[in-house]
Amino acid sequence: AGVKEDSFNVLDLAEYTKNRPWWRKVFAPSSGSSTEKYNVATQLVIGGVTGWCTGFIFQKVGKLAATAVGGGFFLLQIANHTGYIKVDWKLVERDVNKAKQQLKFHSSSNKMSPEVKSRVDEVIVFLKKNVILTGGFAGGFLLGMAS
Repeated sequence: AGVKEDSFNVLDLAEYTKNRPWWRKVFAPSSGSSTEKYNVATQLVIGGVTGWCTGFIFQKVGKLAATAVGGGFFLLQIANHTGYIKVDWKLVERDVNKAKQQLKFHSSSNKMSPEVKSRVDEVIVFLKKNVILTGGFAGGFLLGMAS
């Protein structure tokens, strides 16, 4: 029996981008802000389009999630009413109260872990360096949510 060897073509992105300046410009690592790469109009367009797409998808997924949760709750109520399942409401109340106490405890300490704080600082620095891009994204996101 003959063994068939599969051959794969490997694309070296580093070599590929050296020969294509537009590709390098878009995907080159940059420690600076987007203002070093793009003009104001381009930043607004990029931010607006990505924001609109994100908002539109967020809206559709949100509606789907709300429908799923509401439908599931509705089915559980019907099953409870017809006698298929029995809900121990005292147990539910006890667990909800326990969860409330844990939330109060965590919110009273209100200290972020160093990992979370460093990530938040990175996001703030990015937002400050890319104000126009962020503004375009926020506007596009709101338009996407509205459409």
